[in-house]
Amino acid sequence: MIRESFVIGGRSLTKWIRNPFSVVAASIQGLFWLALFGNSFNPANAFSSNAGSSLGIFQQAFSGAPNYITFLTPGVIGIVSLVGMSFMGVDLVFDRVNGYLDVLRTYPIPHASIYFGGVIQNVAKGMATAAITFFLALVVPDGLKLSQGFGIGNLLGVFATIALLTAVFSMLFTGIALTVKSTDSFFGSVNLLTFPIMFTSTGFFPLSFFPGWLKAVAQVNPITLASDAMRLLIVNGALTPIQVQTLAMDVGGLTVYGVLFAALGILMTRNALRAR
Repeated sequence: MIRESFVIGGRSLTKWIRNPFSVVAASIQGLFWLALFGNSFNPANAFSSNAGSSLGIFQQAFSGAPNYITFLTPGVIGIVSLVGMSFMGVDLVFDRVNGYLDVLRTYPIPHASIYFGGVIQNVAKGMATAAITFFLALVVPDGLKLSQGFGIGNLLGVFATIALLTAVFSMLFTGIALTVKSTDSFFGSVNLLTFPIMFTSTGFFPLSFFPGWLKAVAQVNPITLASDAMRLLIVNGALTPIQVQTLAMDVGGLTVYGVLFAALGILMTRNALRAR
């Protein structure tokens, strides 16, 4: 099943790489969030004009980040992953409409390999755009500032978290893409899920900014879990034992989402392909 999954995923990746516009468009999305939203909606502008006290108050509210884009970057990566994983699944809808899935059904391969092929190609696309977004954040005005203790271990931890988050969303939206029978149904489902996930997360603002009734939802949001994990690694460098425990809990929460969505996606795929 593993080999078949990579072959199926590789087909879509080849088409994606041969279309430079799709790569550039996905990357520019992150730049817009960072350069435009990050500067025009920068909450640091609302603090006192006294530079010293303003920075202290800001860092206390925003997880110790030295500026807003440093706080925002993990959230933007999470949002870019969410939007990318949701809309990239449309290729599978087109495969159904064009009859390619019917061809795959005639092959002696597990139906789960069709599902995981979609997951693999979307994760690869998501990792590419996330990496570009991360490095763009370093060059935008008043951009991402890494802590002095930030090293290769922190960088690997950040990208491992990104990979886990993209896998979580890919497992969810790939299952939906293989289930629906038209692009209208797919985009309706995507829009129904994307905006609530985006705006109930701490991607843009810290948890303390949320009303009490929404905090419980925000705390278990996948983007919140991933953003908090990345912020720990970016802002703090070397982590304390308590911070390591917090990081492990965030990664554990994402892993639980991944297992649940994978099981759900396989079930949805089997039922959808059996019904054809």
